[in-house]
Amino acid sequence: MVVLTSMKTRNQTFENPLGIPADGLRVDNFITIFQEQTMAGYFINSATVTIFSVSFTLFFAVMIAYGITRLSNWKGNVLFLLFTLGMMVPAQVNMVPLYSVVLNLGLTNSLLGLILVNISSTMPVAVFILTGFMKTLPKELFEASTIDGAGNWKIFSKVAIPLSLPSLSATAIFLFVMHWNDLLYPLLFITDNAYKTLPLALLDFQGQYSTNYPMLFTGVLIASAPMVITYIFLQRYFVAGMTSGAVKG
Repeated sequence: MVVLTSMKTRNQTFENPLGIPADGLRVDNFITIFQEQTMAGYFINSATVTIFSVSFTLFFAVMIAYGITRLSNWKGNVLFLLFTLGMMVPAQVNMVPLYSVVLNLGLTNSLLGLILVNISSTMPVAVFILTGFMKTLPKELFEASTIDGAGNWKIFSKVAIPLSLPSLSATAIFLFVMHWNDLLYPLLFITDNAYKTLPLALLDFQGQYSTNYPMLFTGVLIASAPMVITYIFLQRYFVAGMTSGAVKG
């Protein structure tokens, strides 16, 4: 229905929502949405925020997860508990204090502000997933590397990272979907059209009394395409990451 509606006019949509028009389907909406709605700019904004947010979240989260698993005493458990507590607080509860912090830093209406907020908000769940996976890695591998004279950084980069690639890919897909579809934080921090992301831009097609469904569904298709493509190329890592540790030999 979304695909059909994106290739119709508004009148054709209301006359026959599920049918194909007599004069056939057309791609005028896709041309219009890029020429008149500056959709390309919104797409670039979403891609910039998502790529940097996912990259830096994974970069810090994998190091934190490795540190937690290497701390075998109570310190590792306390550190893991602190990040777990960060998952228990809903984002809506933090809106007022978070907006105050971002405003005082002068980062409203900026992609940098969105990136920093995304990193801080999704770091707990990334650490939670990666720590759970790294705990399943055999400790004998780390001990053998230590005996061979490898330091912590070499063990981390040469042993932990290669073995964690399935979990890293699964976490990357999960974070990608969260950041790409995020509407709350752009709606909270962005008012300038130049910095709008795709989910926020799609609200422009909804008015108080009417909604331009063909243009809205065209935008939905464009916004969904990167997620579908990403999953197609990384699905084997996603499945492997989700099943890792489920069966122990």
